[in-house]
Formats: sequence, C-alpha cells, structure tokens
Amino acid sequence: MFSQSDLSALFLTFKLAAVSTTLLLLFCVPLAWWLANSRWRYKFIVEAMVALPLILPPTVLGFYLLLLLGSNGLLGKLSILLTGQGLAFSFSGLVIGSMIYSFPFVVQPLQNAFSAIGKRPLEVAATLGAGPIDRLVTVILPLARPGLLTAAVLGFAHTLGEFGVVLMIGGNIPGETQVISIAIYDHVESLQYQQAHALSALLLGLSFIMLVVVYGINRQARMRLS
Repeated sequence: MFSQSDLSALFLTFKLAAVSTTLLLLFCVPLAWWLANSRWRYKFIVEAMVALPLILPPTVLGFYLLLLLGSNGLLGKLSILLTGQGLAFSFSGLVIGSMIYSFPFVVQPLQNAFSAIGKRPLEVAATLGAGPIDRLVTVILPLARPGLLTAAVLGFAHTLGEFGVVLMIGGNIPGETQVISIAIYDHVESLQYQQAHALSALLLGLSFIMLVVVYGINRQARMRLS
C-alpha cells in the first residue's frame, strides 16, 4: 500500500513529532508555570506572542523562519559557525519550525492545568518541609497530569499535519525533509490519488484517535473534580 518513499516520509514525520513534542514540553512547562502564576502587568504581551502561531498564516511564519534559519540569518550563521552546517532544509530546521508552530498547542493546556492547581496544595507541601523540586515532582506534575497529557497529544498531533511551515523551511527532500503532508501533496500533483488517499486516511485515523484520547483525559479529570 505504501511505497518506500511513503514509509520514509511516515518515519520522518513521527520522528519529527516525537522530538519536537519532547523539546516543547521541556521548554513549555516552566513558561506555562510562569504564565499561570506571574502577576507581571505586561504578561499579556508574552501570552500574545505565544498564541501568535494560532492566527499567523503558516507560510508567513515559515518565510520569516527561513530568513532566520538560512545561511544569512542569525541562527543559520550561528549553526554554520558551530557545526559547519546550516539549519534551513535540514531536520534540525524542521524541529525548530515545528516547535514554534506548535508552541501554543502545548503552552495553553499546561497554563490552564497549572492555573487550576492553585496555591493551596503548594503551601501545604511547603509546611511539610517539601522543597521546590519535591513540590514540582510530588505535587505540581501529578496534579497537572491531564494537562501534560493533553499538551503532549496536541503538540504531537499538530506536528503530524504541518505543511506550510515545513515546506518553507525544509523543502521537499525525500528521506531528509519530506514529511507526510508534503508526500500527500506530491501524490495529488502526480494524480496518484490512491496513494494520497492511503496517507490521508492514516492521518485522519490518527488525528481522530488522538482527539478521542484528549477528550477522554479531560472528561476523566472533570469527573474526579466533581
């Protein structure tokens, strides 16, 4: 059903989603905690920047990322200086672009989960002698588990379906930057509708399953709170 190039695109897409989601969680957990608890009067500016990829056209975001990651861009020059390789049209560039494009889908569920915890559990843990790390591991993360799972699933699923951003900064290099969405586009351009349908149906099924998981997690969390 799937050609060798399709299997390569599938593997690359899942690899990209896994790497991007893992790095996003590492970066977004502290940021979401700060957004949920900070009283800085200009916090709304940071929240607007986080949410910007939700409304910005992917091609616009991809264009500016291409300028940033290209050989004449700031990050591109730095990468060439440190590693001898650029970031544009590479897997590393795809990871950076995917992280930025999926940022709000990970930050916002985490922020909502941290906001729902409140300060009371942390104050009780502090009175029992728990330090900051203990409170993070034994109180914050367990209580925010539904939000963490939702953020991970949404970040992973959103990366699977990216097209505009990855095409702008990664191009269409089989085995290196060709992901599922671009492979589908190639099949449609070549009038290979059967292959395009097979890949599209796979993405449709995976997306539905992931949404079922997210809604199931949220339902169980609401039931425990009620």
